[in-house]
Amino acid sequence: MDNLSRKLLHASCALALTAAASSPALAQSTRKDLKTGNKLFDLENYRASIPYYERVLAKDPNNAQALFRAGVAYLSFDKEKASDYIYKAQKLKPKVSRDIEYWLGQVDHLNYNFDEAITHYQAYNATLKKKNDTRREEVAQLIQHSKNAKVLFNQPKDIFVKNLGPTVNTQYSEHSPVISADDKTLIFTSRGEQVTGSDVKKKGIAADGEYYEDIFETHRVDADNWEKPRSLSGVLNGKGHDASIQLFDNDSKLLMYRSDQDGDIFVSEKTGGDWTAPKKLNDNINSKYYEGDAYITPDGQTLYFSTGKYSEDGSLDLYYSTRSNGGDWGPAKSLGGVINTKYDEDSPYLSRDGKTLYFSSRGHNTMGNYDIFKSQWDSIGRKWGRPENLGYPVNTPDADSYYRLAPDGSYAYLSSYRIGGYGEKDIYTINYIKNVTIKGQVFSKRDSLQSIPGVELVFSGKTASNEAISFRDITKQPNGDYSVNLLSGRTYQVAVNKDGKNIETQEFAVPISTTDSTSIVKNFYVNYIDTTANSQFKKIYFDTDKYTLRAESIKTLNNTAAILKANTGLNISIEGHCDSRNTDEYNMVLGQNRADAARNYLVKQGVAGARLTTVSYGERRPAAPNDTPENMQLNRRDEFRVVLKEGESMPVIQEPAPTTTIIAVPVKPARPQPGKSKVKLADGTKVKTKVDDDSDKVKVKTKGTNGEKSKTKAKDGELDSKAKDASGEKAKVKAKPE
Repeated sequence: MDNLSRKLLHASCALALTAAASSPALAQSTRKDLKTGNKLFDLENYRASIPYYERVLAKDPNNAQALFRAGVAYLSFDKEKASDYIYKAQKLKPKVSRDIEYWLGQVDHLNYNFDEAITHYQAYNATLKKKNDTRREEVAQLIQHSKNAKVLFNQPKDIFVKNLGPTVNTQYSEHSPVISADDKTLIFTSRGEQVTGSDVKKKGIAADGEYYEDIFETHRVDADNWEKPRSLSGVLNGKGHDASIQLFDNDSKLLMYRSDQDGDIFVSEKTGGDWTAPKKLNDNINSKYYEGDAYITPDGQTLYFSTGKYSEDGSLDLYYSTRSNGGDWGPAKSLGGVINTKYDEDSPYLSRDGKTLYFSSRGHNTMGNYDIFKSQWDSIGRKWGRPENLGYPVNTPDADSYYRLAPDGSYAYLSSYRIGGYGEKDIYTINYIKNVTIKGQVFSKRDSLQSIPGVELVFSGKTASNEAISFRDITKQPNGDYSVNLLSGRTYQVAVNKDGKNIETQEFAVPISTTDSTSIVKNFYVNYIDTTANSQFKKIYFDTDKYTLRAESIKTLNNTAAILKANTGLNISIEGHCDSRNTDEYNMVLGQNRADAARNYLVKQGVAGARLTTVSYGERRPAAPNDTPENMQLNRRDEFRVVLKEGESMPVIQEPAPTTTIIAVPVKPARPQPGKSKVKLADGTKVKTKVDDDSDKVKVKTKGTNGEKSKTKAKDGELDSKAKDASGEKAKVKAKPE
């Protein structure tokens, strides 16, 4: 609690004691509870005062005095309840406290109602009549805190803050996390019920009504869980406050704090599995003033620490001291005015490379109370750069301190009093949200086995600070796969587009990932009909367990070849399919053989092989249920699908020019000789001729290399001829003698 709050509370309690004693409406027991609560409150035993105020409220729920003071007491334990109580007290009795506007500003600020907090602080400032009232400066600082908080809260970072959970944290204060080099042991400080440091008669209760601080140790069970903490040896935990600071020198030494004099820094060594009696650092570090936190560099040569020794009002500043090998700490030097302000700076910590200084401050552009800042070392200017607030949600409107990086630097620990915690200060981890890889395919809902190539997926979302972000990829041949690397921990709108048109937009929530190696498979199913399976390319069918081309398939393939020759920019995929009579493995081979049979024939017809790809789906994409011989026949097939390049739309397919071949037979031919004959012409056309014994009836059959056929009969001068060309076109000719 800040100095201004303490001053106002002391004045308020004096008035409250007088009011409680003089109020005739209160029952004697109620007056006694209110008086006791106020006495504890005046001693800053806020937790101890609450039960007495609650007893008053149980009998008199509208007691404005009890509501107000209980609300102020709850500020350290339950901010939301504090707000409810103080606002209710003000509603019941607008002048419940002459400083009510100040306290309304406090609860609004801590509950993220920054505009309302500013309004209340300004109203309180107007009640301060003296121009030289020192409270004016403090109120101006509080107004600035709310302004800072509003800015930072509206520009949040992509950071995931996670409470260590109820095994470590309690309804009391836990802070000062210290992590071992292997990230498996956590040493921390607690003011919980299990403390050992105390006068036995007082049962561990310090002057402020809270338990003393003691040092505890716990070990990691897994990524999210810890063992039940144990208090470290009595050697470390003395009769007063003891707090952890830092493990160093291969975890064999522990920097720690003890409430010796006004607070000093000690060091203990681990021998035989236990810690030795702590030794105080020399007078260049410790003084009769408060020294609270420190950090020693990995080489053991430099110590950064906070001290109130050098400030006029006892506020904390950051200093450092150096030593040579085997030597003791030398005179302290200030980190300078860039780091230190007229307010408190505490909890120094350096990155492993020594280039980044982390610390807590009540100055600079804090959101309120302590915030965590960082400063970069300027190797050219040989000085620390301007501090930068780590922003929300690392920092909050209340106290945030003891920022400590994990050994690999990928995340950090800190102590903070936040809404939603277990009580007072809790220990949290700060995890920077990382990118994840999203990969998969796009399928038609009508055919969930065949992925669609050439589909554009656009993932649109926002950062924590509400800035738009977008990630894009296109499903690619041969498997229709896509892959995007995007920021985790948010919901994306995914536009699914094909050929420049939106098919549909779906919502996809990506979970938080704090590692760089997370991969998620996400397939999209959309309402889409694949027009690349063009009706101009007719299917061909096969006999059971065969991949030999049927006669009618030859005619169909001749037509396919003609279309491809007429559309030289067109490429197709030939897909082989089977019924379910055999195993999946066998049918995959059979389907490939069927696709290859069609491809080989088309190549023989002059279609470039580079324009033709083949794929087998075996029995995996049936056209009909495999429940009847007729349906099984529909499944033994080849299908032909147009292959489009990225961004290419379906072209208009030109029909080949029709060609009709008719074998002309003279109406009055020379009289043929009886018998049969077979002739193969130069272009490969085969001709069969049959003449009967009387030479009055002649039959002629022809078959071309592209599947064209004709039959001609001639008798007594009459001609009857039928023909089919390569595309299946038919022609008939009949003639009679004149």
